[in-house]
Amino acid sequence: MTTPTPSPAAPDPAANQPLTPDNATPKRSSALARWLPIVSWLPAYQRGWLKDDVIAGLGLTALLVPQGMAYAQLAGLPPITGLYTSIMCLVAYAVFGPSRVLVLGPDSSLGPMIAASILPLVASGGDPGKAVLLASVQSVLVGVFMIGAGVAKLGFVADLLSKPTMVGYMNGLALTILVGQVRKLAGFSIEADGLLAEIAATWDKIIAGKTNLWALGVGLGALVLIMALQRVLPRIPAVLVAVIAGILASLWLDLPAKGVKVVGELPQGFPPLTLPIVSVGELGLLVAGALGITLVALADTISTATAYARRTGQPVDGNQEMVGIGAANVLAGFFQGFAVSTSGSRTAVAFKAGARSQITGLVGAIAILILLVVAPNLLAALPIPVLGAIVVVAAFSLAELPATKRLWSQRRMEFWLSIAATLAVAVLGVLPGIGVAVALSILNVFRRSWWPYQAVLGREKGTNPGYFDLAENPRAGTMPGLTIFRFDAPIFFANARTFADQVLRLADADPKPHWILVAAEPISDIDTTAADMLEELAGDLETRGVQLAFAELKEPVQAKIDGYGMHHVLEKFLYFPTLNKGGKAYQEKYGTLWPGEEPHAAATTDDQEH
Repeated sequence: MTTPTPSPAAPDPAANQPLTPDNATPKRSSALARWLPIVSWLPAYQRGWLKDDVIAGLGLTALLVPQGMAYAQLAGLPPITGLYTSIMCLVAYAVFGPSRVLVLGPDSSLGPMIAASILPLVASGGDPGKAVLLASVQSVLVGVFMIGAGVAKLGFVADLLSKPTMVGYMNGLALTILVGQVRKLAGFSIEADGLLAEIAATWDKIIAGKTNLWALGVGLGALVLIMALQRVLPRIPAVLVAVIAGILASLWLDLPAKGVKVVGELPQGFPPLTLPIVSVGELGLLVAGALGITLVALADTISTATAYARRTGQPVDGNQEMVGIGAANVLAGFFQGFAVSTSGSRTAVAFKAGARSQITGLVGAIAILILLVVAPNLLAALPIPVLGAIVVVAAFSLAELPATKRLWSQRRMEFWLSIAATLAVAVLGVLPGIGVAVALSILNVFRRSWWPYQAVLGREKGTNPGYFDLAENPRAGTMPGLTIFRFDAPIFFANARTFADQVLRLADADPKPHWILVAAEPISDIDTTAADMLEELAGDLETRGVQLAFAELKEPVQAKIDGYGMHHVLEKFLYFPTLNKGGKAYQEKYGTLWPGEEPHAAATTDDQEH
């Protein structure tokens, strides 16, 4: 989840028309085309589209190479693995992915999660080969989980992350990434466990004068250059310019001699096919991390795919998206790669460049492969602080500060949920943080059902009166002896006592009501615990001389109570199809009127359906 899905500029409409039967794409009717979308779109590919796809693919490569290397380092892996990963995931998604514009690749939001999974298992002192092996196994696990979820049609699990908790998680992730990149910009290394310890260790190094000023200058220079170009000249590939400037500065100033780390020589040739195998004891942490990565990647993919589907007119196939991303992760894992997700920023680049199909991604993969085969040392002099600057820019884009501010003004409870998720990531770590974020989302849903909104309603005077919350509308009035109560949730084991207690409080009010009329339209279910509660409540109200009535209670809900063998409970209450009908029945029984209502008006307005 590199960034929230950007809002790409609208290109030429003709350049991004969906592939439909009207423009020569056949429908995917066979089972093979269902699981291999390339079988559907490739035969319908038009020669005139190739130029656009090639140009878009080459432009995309300018972003794929530096970001792939930078995000590999963010995950605690050698830079070359980012290029291997980019090649394989682009190829796999072109075959299995249903979207013609989405671009996959290494992702800044997944990097810390990968590092949190593999670094505790790497031998003391760091073994790059071991780290690559662990990351490859985890990538395969993510792929298996994704494919399994797609086949089982489990795309709904992305909803386990609510927006407030996702905002908080991304803020915590951005903070974690920023702190982790300070040492790369400053040119020193630290050993620390956890964000707070990392902040303390980084500060100690800075105070001790361990900062390499040459590294800091190169890193900050690259950071300023990227951010300035993105703001002033957004059409210029800022990351590529920073990479070229960094290489030139390294060669001209001989930065390695001044203690500035560089990428160094890259292995030449095609990504090596490997069979990633680890011990059973190492699988536990890898599986936990893979589950978290799967959830985040799934949520990111569905949101990004939906955003671009609206722009292209192409339908979203969420389950096939999971299969496509799963296949990309599996293939990457067998070629020394690591877990990937959809990239909003790279997708925006391809879209704005007029990409017509996944040929764009294949062109990008081929371009990276040619780089590794023909000129593997082209990036050897690239300073590591430049890669750190690229990651810092990505971290800034991850931060959801405007969304956090909006939550404060919209709903304070959800604001505090986002803060809790941020603190969970910052204090507990990235992997526990995603678990806490999911738990907070679920608990928030349960809280709303446990303590749902409740209101006493009144009717406002007028020719077409409606019913309003008395706490929100002081002009609304009540009929003497009639209390209208709304409970905005199904009644089940967790909130049954809440419903009963509130009804009894209303029954004990002074003056005591004759009827309590429940506006029951929001009550979509009553479980056995709630049915037993209603039986007890009927007895308590009977001793108080108060009648309980329901308006707009759905027939299926009444049928459930009857199905529990509790028909005798239903007989103790009154039922009306609308609130107006209930109010009219009360008026006829007790001869009362709404405040300010004339007797002749009651005969007409109460006949209107609410």
